[in-house]
Amino acid sequence: MTTIAIDQIDKIVWNHHQDPFEVLGSHQIEHEGKTVWVVRAYLPNAEAAWVLLPEQRQEYPMQSVHNPHFFECIIETHELSNYQLRVKEGEHEKVVYDPYAFRSAQFTDVDVHLFAEGNHHRIYEKLGAHLMTVNDVAGVYFAVWAPSARNVSIIGNFNNWDGRQHQMRKLGNGVWEMFVPGLGVGEHYKYEIKNWEGHIYEKTDPYGFYQEVRPKTASIVANLDAYQWRDQDWLEERRHKDPLKSPISVYECHLGSWNRAPFDQPHVLPDGTVEPAVQATELDPGGRFLTYRELADQLIPYVKELGFTHIELLPIAEHPFDGSWGYQVTGYYAPTSRFGSPEDFMYFVDQCHLNGIGVLVDWVPGHFPKDGHGLPFFDGTHLYEHADPRKGEHKEWGTLVFNYGRNEVRNFLVGNALFWYDKYHIDGIRVDAVASMLYLNYLRPDGEWVANEYGGSEHIEAADFLRQTNHVLFSYYPGTLSIAEESTSWPMVSWPTYVGGLGFNLKWNMGWMHDMLDYFSMDPWFRQFHQNNVTFSIWYHHSENFMLALSHDEVVHCKSNIANKMPGDDWQKFANVRCLFTYMFTHPGKKTLFMGMEFGQRQEWNAWGTLEWELMQYPAHQGIKRLFQSLNGLYRSEPALYEQDFAEAGFQWIDCTDTRHSVVSFIRRAKDPEEFVVVVCNFTPQPHSHYRVGVPELGFYTEIFNSDSGEFGGSNMGNLGGKWTDEWWFHNYPHSLDLCLPPLGVLVLKLDRPKTEAALQATAVEVPALEA
Repeated sequence: MTTIAIDQIDKIVWNHHQDPFEVLGSHQIEHEGKTVWVVRAYLPNAEAAWVLLPEQRQEYPMQSVHNPHFFECIIETHELSNYQLRVKEGEHEKVVYDPYAFRSAQFTDVDVHLFAEGNHHRIYEKLGAHLMTVNDVAGVYFAVWAPSARNVSIIGNFNNWDGRQHQMRKLGNGVWEMFVPGLGVGEHYKYEIKNWEGHIYEKTDPYGFYQEVRPKTASIVANLDAYQWRDQDWLEERRHKDPLKSPISVYECHLGSWNRAPFDQPHVLPDGTVEPAVQATELDPGGRFLTYRELADQLIPYVKELGFTHIELLPIAEHPFDGSWGYQVTGYYAPTSRFGSPEDFMYFVDQCHLNGIGVLVDWVPGHFPKDGHGLPFFDGTHLYEHADPRKGEHKEWGTLVFNYGRNEVRNFLVGNALFWYDKYHIDGIRVDAVASMLYLNYLRPDGEWVANEYGGSEHIEAADFLRQTNHVLFSYYPGTLSIAEESTSWPMVSWPTYVGGLGFNLKWNMGWMHDMLDYFSMDPWFRQFHQNNVTFSIWYHHSENFMLALSHDEVVHCKSNIANKMPGDDWQKFANVRCLFTYMFTHPGKKTLFMGMEFGQRQEWNAWGTLEWELMQYPAHQGIKRLFQSLNGLYRSEPALYEQDFAEAGFQWIDCTDTRHSVVSFIRRAKDPEEFVVVVCNFTPQPHSHYRVGVPELGFYTEIFNSDSGEFGGSNMGNLGGKWTDEWWFHNYPHSLDLCLPPLGVLVLKLDRPKTEAALQATAVEVPALEA
């Protein structure tokens, strides 16, 4: 005779019960006139089972009820806690804690409320897999959002991937949870989700902190609080710094192809196994991936030597296919295991900070891939994506679009942005493909998109999501960066949310990038007819906080690399490269450059290989590297080049109308009115021995930078260290300089005030005092 209805047992056996805790575990009941405890357990592979009371040193046999694997035991005792089950399965026995004895829900009503309204900023501390001790028993607490699922189970190595054994219970708002005692770090798991038609989906944890190395897809229990950070000084300084008034020079890097190790060099995977040796192929010639720790040893000193202020990593979140570069994310809360464990990535970030380098991460909230183990059709319905393919699918990319109008989905993404700052101490995100989020008709022909409620193409929910993300982000982490890759005329992208902006603090200047690459790719003789390419960016530059970016997108898909975009012979190609980058570093705006550009890589970027490091044996490429070292040094040492990037007072044309010579000249100013530099750019291979430029003050102007320096591989044409001004009114200034402009060269000059004042004092005429 059983103490519970047969239909309740059947629901457990057939995995149909949405709250198995009502049936399984320990329950106090009235039985034969007594108050007793009944312990029930469903053990699909067991032949026999016993209840153990360790404190009382007693053991009670369990009886099969209705089903040979459904066991029940009645115990007459006043208190029943932390009991154990001894289970016999064939020739094997095991003693375990009963997971259904731990009844307290960890996901509280407050969590349910905040998550439902999309404002649970630490949702990643509740959903997912978390190490926990309950009633002095260590284990892992699991929670997943699957509101339309009929049932959800945890499956893993610990239960032979059998969804009958750890059936979860459903709480408010569709959250399923369970504490599994005895589990720890390194446990592999997934969620087995059943819909109401009985279809089964095995899903990776959307909030999982770690995943198996591809092509495997299970989540792995990880402890993100074990690493001992050493970057407290960096974080404190960052909190008080205004990044918009600081130098920002970003080295954009794809970790998988920056450099690699030989295939025959041993590679220990995060799970401790040694990856077998494989042979190089034409598709994948570059060797095995470096680990996060190897990259810390090699990449960080290299970036520091070059003088960049930040490293930007192409999406570091877990993704199934190397060739996607990381932009098709399946594990939004998991740094990719290709290069190591979460702690290894923490070590990489920590080492960057200890070496004075910030870390930016590309973030992809605009779309996600259709891989079956990921987010698509997660609970048997279109949970994370729009059900209507006219809103929910990017057909050209083969990806799905998040449903930003659903609070819990928006919370998933907002929490994810905060997560990377919180747990991994990153310094900024570069939000990928913002334009694809902002427009409902992005890459969609007429008839294949749905207008918003006002009949327009603006994606109102996506814009609201971006505002919420940036508002919350800067509330928690002042001094950090949120950068938009946005290529349209959407207004106020980098304006604060309180005035109606999207809230980013920087926006990629895609217009400048296209104009400059078009300009530099043409024969210099034709540049006189296209001076507008150089000058147009200043007309709109102060409408946003712009970042000048020459990114990975400009060196793939048959676009050729920067050096090979340039016309002329090799000398002219490299002179054009020096000219372009020097103009970039003197133009208003923060800077981003993709790896390989810093030494003049010739081939297009190959994500399957490595950079052309063999080119560094040649003087021309060595010169480009030295150029970047000097440019970054100049940029960081001259406040005029970064303090007023986004203020009109920070830039002033001297002359932008000399189309015949393709020369422009301008002034960059710091907040201190006495701090300024003069920049003169000659965009043709024709040198000019007497080129006059007006300047605002008299004195000696030191030539502090010359892109044609022999040190960089140039012709070494210049002005012998600097020039004195002439009393010659020019360009609306009372003083001017007679300069020698090198071919395809950029000069940066700065008034030497001590030398000027000393010379003026030495030449001053003393006037005798008049006698009374």
